[in-house]
Amino acid sequence: MTDADDEPALTFEPLSRAIGERYLTYALSTIMHRALPDARDGLKPVHRRILYAMRELRLSPTGGFRKSAKISGDVMGNYHPHGDSAIYDAMARLAQDFNVRYPLVDGQGNFGNIDGDNPAASRYTEARLTAIAETLMEGLAENAVDFRPNYDGTLEEPVVMPAAFPNLLANGSSGIAVGMATNIPPHNLHELIDACQLMIKEPEATDEQIVELVPGPDFPTGGIIVEPKGTILEAYRTGRGAFRVRAKWEKEDLGRGNWQIVVTEIPYQVQKSKLIERLAELIQTRKIPLLADVRDESADDIRIVLEPRARTVEPDMLMGMLFKNSDLETRFSLNMNVLIDGRTPKVCSLREVLRAFLDHRREVLVRRSEHRMEKIDHQLEVLDGLITAFLNLDRVIDIIRYDEAPKRALMAEDWDVKRPKATSEADYISPPEGVGALSEVQAEAILNLRLRSLRRLEELELISERDALRLEREELIGLLATPAKQWKTIGKELAAIQKSFGKATALGARRSQFAEAGEVEDVPFEAMIEREPITVICSKMGWIRAMKGHVALDQDVKFKDGDGPRFIFHAETTDRIVLVGSNGRFYTLIGANLPGGRGMGEPVRLMVDLPNEAEITDLVIWRPGEKWLVASTAGDGFLLPSEEAVAQTRAGKAVLTVKEGVRTALVRKATGDHVAVVGDNRKMLVFALSELPEMGKGKGVRLQKYKDGGLSDAITFALAEGIAWQLEGGRNRRETDLTEWQGARAGVGRMAPRGFPRDNRFG
Repeated sequence: MTDADDEPALTFEPLSRAIGERYLTYALSTIMHRALPDARDGLKPVHRRILYAMRELRLSPTGGFRKSAKISGDVMGNYHPHGDSAIYDAMARLAQDFNVRYPLVDGQGNFGNIDGDNPAASRYTEARLTAIAETLMEGLAENAVDFRPNYDGTLEEPVVMPAAFPNLLANGSSGIAVGMATNIPPHNLHELIDACQLMIKEPEATDEQIVELVPGPDFPTGGIIVEPKGTILEAYRTGRGAFRVRAKWEKEDLGRGNWQIVVTEIPYQVQKSKLIERLAELIQTRKIPLLADVRDESADDIRIVLEPRARTVEPDMLMGMLFKNSDLETRFSLNMNVLIDGRTPKVCSLREVLRAFLDHRREVLVRRSEHRMEKIDHQLEVLDGLITAFLNLDRVIDIIRYDEAPKRALMAEDWDVKRPKATSEADYISPPEGVGALSEVQAEAILNLRLRSLRRLEELELISERDALRLEREELIGLLATPAKQWKTIGKELAAIQKSFGKATALGARRSQFAEAGEVEDVPFEAMIEREPITVICSKMGWIRAMKGHVALDQDVKFKDGDGPRFIFHAETTDRIVLVGSNGRFYTLIGANLPGGRGMGEPVRLMVDLPNEAEITDLVIWRPGEKWLVASTAGDGFLLPSEEAVAQTRAGKAVLTVKEGVRTALVRKATGDHVAVVGDNRKMLVFALSELPEMGKGKGVRLQKYKDGGLSDAITFALAEGIAWQLEGGRNRRETDLTEWQGARAGVGRMAPRGFPRDNRFG
């Protein structure tokens, strides 16, 4: 039990304010400590802590490996109190050369692959720092950056790394914060340093000058960047944009006119396994008939083999279609949203990011120089004391040997700083700075001298070291006082990095290339398929097939038991065949994609999403520029441009609007100048074709009025030629005088002429 006085005090505030303040705290934490990288070192906190923990474990590039579980455990326990799996995933990514342009972690074991497979568990892998990662941390022991307490206050961690190279742009970064995101592609380090050198020489260098040196990203997986230069310049100027990246491919000759395409580089962040699956799907669905097969022959390198369906296929045409329909071409978005000063998120241009890095390098140089000055001053103080001791060696030994408090005695003595009995110029020693008493630091250094150090050679070495330090101190004073010298020093440091990791090295050579590429043109479908004659057969139950060649239409064809012929006509592999459903939807089939004629074919419902309750009204060979008469059993219809009949998906395209109980009656090619309509009541009406509207979809207008029944058939014809139909016995009859049946659209009509077919169809 607790006393009432010990209970926590309650506070009251509006809910909106309480939620707003807490959400703002969460948002700022996410932005600053998780999602957005620092423009100075290009690292997020988790990456910075991983590298620092590995440095504390002394995992140098020339040293041994340590278990990844040990590393992630130390990071979690000392600096990053989050899940060890999240830490390990972040560390593993730093080791993946297909994700990071300049890997910061050297991994041993299974760290995942470009297929999208995950790394092995942390207990099975080992890691250490890479050489370039060490350069990010040069100067940590020299007060180059600020440190802050870790999460529990027991240790300290760096606020930012000294960063000897522009890591943000070299390795890129991506992240999603609260209300904002960042996505920065990797770049070539050699080119970035060239741009930095330009900005050192010309602080007001323009975006155009910088982009001349940094023409675009340099992805670890290579690829071809086909974005126009003007677009790239605008993206770097504003900090927002996108880059089109294509796979690198070549035509491989197989002899005897045969060839295949080999893809050797794929776009950045595309998983190879998923890319292969997508290409296989394009083959299976026959969306790209030019492609016959795809094989993955990759080992350590990328080798994806694409086989064309025929040797006559144009490689550029095939690749153009694949670029348009697969991840062989992707767009990498640029959103250069970074913490420009470690606290404020800002969308920066390429120039602003490089300026933030250079300003950071100058601050690091100044702080390291000041730290070195402090070390030199301390060392000079010690050296002056030691040299004083050597000049008065007998007295020093006397004090140490006989005095009860030698340290106090040494500090109280008034020392002579001139060498006694100097016989030559070589024996003369320039006196130490500060004459007379020794400081506590100097007295302590003298007392710590070993007897073996009291030789003549050691004395000369101390004097040489002191003179060298005095010279270095003068140089540092000049450096700190002269900005021009500071920038010159930074330039030399960047040149050294460029020499170690630039284009002359295997790691630094540019991987992504540039090419001019216009938009992929829409290739005519007919150009993608080898043109061959076929005979299309569709049964009453909807089983469809295509026999090679134009066989006789009256030839006996086998069907399943209980099934029979419905449609049979000649076509070509390049033809689009429009399937008209009784539900008013039009579906598109490709002649080349129809199953072969050896078996019974396949159900057409496996190729298009024709509902089970809907029937096939007609199959029509599509031709551009035609107009079709479309009508429903209710007697409504209109003229449809053939271009409006083509569907792009399996779901088809809604063309004729039909109510419940009404079906699509017919689709006829529109020719001539008149329309003849006959109903179930055998009444026929003839009216001008111009009375029908031309529509892309809809219910249409009334063709003929019925009291009972509905529309049976309709045709278009030239009035001067009349209407012909077939009589019983095979004889034909043509009616040219149609005055009796002529009228306005939507009329009732009159009984059909004598001898008109009993099925009420024109034939």
